[in-house]
Formats: sequence, C-alpha cells, structure tokens
Amino acid sequence: MCRVRWGRMLAAALVLWMAMLAAGTGAGLSSAQAEGDEPETKPVVKKAAIVIDDFGNQMQGTQEMLDLPIPFTVAVMPFLPTSREDAELAHARGKDVIIHMPMEPVKGKKSWLGPGAITADLSDEEIRKRVEAAVDEVPHAVGMNNHMGSKVTADKRIMRIILQVCKERQLYFLDSRTTGKSVIGELAAELGVPTAANGLFFDDQYTMEHIMKQAELFKKKLDKQETLIAIGHVGPPGKKTAFALRKIIPQLDGKAEFVLVRDLVKLEQP
Repeated sequence: MCRVRWGRMLAAALVLWMAMLAAGTGAGLSSAQAEGDEPETKPVVKKAAIVIDDFGNQMQGTQEMLDLPIPFTVAVMPFLPTSREDAELAHARGKDVIIHMPMEPVKGKKSWLGPGAITADLSDEEIRKRVEAAVDEVPHAVGMNNHMGSKVTADKRIMRIILQVCKERQLYFLDSRTTGKSVIGELAAELGVPTAANGLFFDDQYTMEHIMKQAELFKKKLDKQETLIAIGHVGPPGKKTAFALRKIIPQLDGKAEFVLVRDLVKLEQP
C-alpha cells in the first residue's frame, strides 16, 4: 500500500510540474526566461538635434551644411541679403527654419549684431516692433533663438516682450545659452512658451582641432544623456563644422536619432 501511495504522489507531482511548464510556455516565456535568464532589451536610442546658426548672407559652408544627410534646424538671421532665400531653400530641403534674433552681448560692439538687433537701450515698443518685423522677414519659421545676447537674455524686461511675441506667433524659443544668467527658462514657463536649451557649441573656436574635439564631446554627452541640442555655424567655421558633422553622423548610427529642435522643446510649468 505504501508503494502504491508513493507512486500516486510522484505521478501527481509530475502532472503538476508539467501543467506549470505548459502555463509558462503559453504565456510566451522563452527557454532563457524559463531558466531564469534576463530577457534581451534593446538599447535606448538617444535623440540629438543640430542647429546651424548664421544663415542669411550666403556664408561659407551654407551648401555643405544643407547637403548633410540628417534633419537639422536652420537659424536664419533677419534683414540680411539672403535671409528669405536661405529660409526658402532650407524649407525646400526639408529642414526646420527658426529666426536667429540678434541680441546685445555683455561684451562686444553693437555693430557686430547686424540690422534690427535687440539692444538694452530700446523702448518696449521698439523691441516689440523689431521682433515682429523679424518674424515677418523669415518665412517658414517655427521658432527663434538668440544670436549672441548675453546681456539681453539676462534682462527680464526685454525677454518678456520677446517671448510674448513668440507666444502670439506660436513660436518656440531655443536658448542658445550664451550666459549662465539667462532668464529665458523662467519666463517661458511663466508665459507658456515652449522652450529648450543648447547643450554644446561645436565651433565657439574656429580651429579644426577644437571643432573635432567638440564633436567627440558631443558623442560622449550622448552616452550620458537621453537628448542633446548642439549648435554650429556657417561662416568662418562653416566648412570645418560641416566636415566634422559628416564624420560623426555614421558613428552614431543605431545609437542616436537625429531630430529637429521642435521634437525636443517642452512646455514647462511655472
């Protein structure tokens, strides 16, 4: 009797084990999971947005930049000889266009800014007039960023007016981060203007050595961050920066997706 009872117990245990195994298979468990191994997970693809400043005057590197095989955002300075032409050309190439609004820096000459610049000595009415004129000047614009502007972007009076115009015209504002004292993030949250901030300049120095060093830093930052916005320029460093970008683009294949700035802007809560 004991042997019979023992045999029945073993048979029942075997049936129970087979039922549990079948349930696991029905739930889609792999053999690796059944053995306790972790399931494979795909690596997270980072998002990188490139902005190229200073379009509007057929500067060096204009064509080389437009030929890059990635989506990027073209920042066009208003009131220059080819502002409209460059904006139209960039739009036709499938790039996003934003207004590269000249703003007064802490150091430097006002003459460096070009026509229609926002300076700290302007009245509220004149600031609004110039910003609205710049928006009208650059076709297809979906946003705005600052050209220079370390003085203006730290001034709440001026930036409030600029951001209010952006809100009325349904533009986001990209803070180029030319000063650590910027008030853009705070005011944009208060006014309900979508915003984002630059995380790296490729060519704040014009040497090929520096630009390639910044390109490597760009890749390292993406190893640690989910998203990154970086700015380059046409003009004196234009061809060098285009060369550096063309070199790192294939190196990021499968690791980072190149997107437009508008894909990364956020509407912060005050």
